[in-house]
Amino acid sequence: MTSQSQGIQQLLQAEKRAKDKLEEAKKRKGKRLKQAKEEATAEIDHYRLQREKEFRNKETSVMGSQGNFSAKIEEQTTEAIRNLTSSYHRNMESMMKKLLSTICDISPEIHPNFRPVV
Repeated sequence: MTSQSQGIQQLLQAEKRAKDKLEEAKKRKGKRLKQAKEEATAEIDHYRLQREKEFRNKETSVMGSQGNFSAKIEEQTTEAIRNLTSSYHRNMESMMKKLLSTICDISPEIHPNFRPVV
């Protein structure tokens, strides 16, 4: 009977070792899954940053040319405003004299379509 109880003890110990090995394998699997997830997240972040950088470069190349157009338009607008302002200051005095002379210098005359009543 001792040999039988000794055999049972050995089986129980073997079962316990197998259970421990199984638990250890599950822990290693969990750790490996967690590590794989972290690696995948890092790889995704790296890929996302790379694609965003490429997008920004393309956007800059496209928008850069539009930026040049807007700068040219802004420069042309500023030049046109400057020209209009200088023209205004140059011609203001003469236009004011013409306007005042037209308003103030009245010469009464009869309209050419007027027929005197006889």
